[in-house]
Amino acid sequence: MNWRYGGWAPYVPVAQRRRQGLSKAQKILGKDKPLQPINISGRKIATTFWGQGWCNHFETYSDFSNRLPRGRTYARNGSVAHLEIASGQITAMVCGSDLYRIRIRINPMPKPAWKKLCDQCTESVHSAIDLMRGKLPDNVIQSLTDPKSGLFPGNREIQLSCSCPDGAYLCKHLAAVLYGVGNRLDASPELLFLLRGVDQNDLISSSLAENVDTLLGINGASALNDADLGDIFGIDLVLPNAESPKTSSGRKASRKRASRKQATRKKANVTKKKQAKKSLTKASSTKKKTTKKTTKKTTKKKGVKKAGKSSVKR
Repeated sequence: MNWRYGGWAPYVPVAQRRRQGLSKAQKILGKDKPLQPINISGRKIATTFWGQGWCNHFETYSDFSNRLPRGRTYARNGSVAHLEIASGQITAMVCGSDLYRIRIRINPMPKPAWKKLCDQCTESVHSAIDLMRGKLPDNVIQSLTDPKSGLFPGNREIQLSCSCPDGAYLCKHLAAVLYGVGNRLDASPELLFLLRGVDQNDLISSSLAENVDTLLGINGASALNDADLGDIFGIDLVLPNAESPKTSSGRKASRKRASRKQATRKKANVTKKKQAKKSLTKASSTKKKTTKKTTKKTTKKKGVKKAGKSSVKR
């Protein structure tokens, strides 16, 4: 049967379909912009708190359930050729019978809801690093993942669009992209804040105001005591009466200076010891010379006295 007239398209192996899709996607983006594919190693699509939380959240939507298994397969076999996350928007391209273009719009989080969430986390977040790694108390996790007031978008806050001919609200290509977002959040959880249109610095500032010591790991509550907050959140963190964090090059330079000072001190100590030995040697030699002179004088005096006595006797 000819597939052009109501039949099925001939089967194309996944590897070939992926190669063709990647090539076409790169042409669409242009040479100057690199592809951002989703490459999943192993069976688990997401392994961290943020990635798993995202996947678990949209899996609860009852109208998504029909296409999710096929979407997981597409995500695992590398069919998501490109996935880009921006403020309030996800754009992607998925390899199928053709290369399909995806656009997912996500409403920004309402300001009152975000402020309330920050207030709830202020007293319990020990470290901003721990926040990004999901090392959080149960009450904070419950607040962040709450279906109605948490950070993840609700069903009504998501608008889905795919260029494929499937008329379902959620096709397998869209499902693959949603799983791909979960995988991307494993490596870059800050993208969720960007997607929801909120500034993670608000949450950090709230924690800093109440828990400066624990935020920096001074009290030992943080799982990472030697991490650089500025690198992760893009802020300059300056605390009163505290030294600013040193860079690795600064640490190396300070270590070199310390080692040089130590070597100089050792040399000075050795020189002092040598000088002390020399002074002791000189003192002992001077003492011996003085003793010899004294002995000679004493001997002469005794000789004179003896001579005087002998002349008197005569």
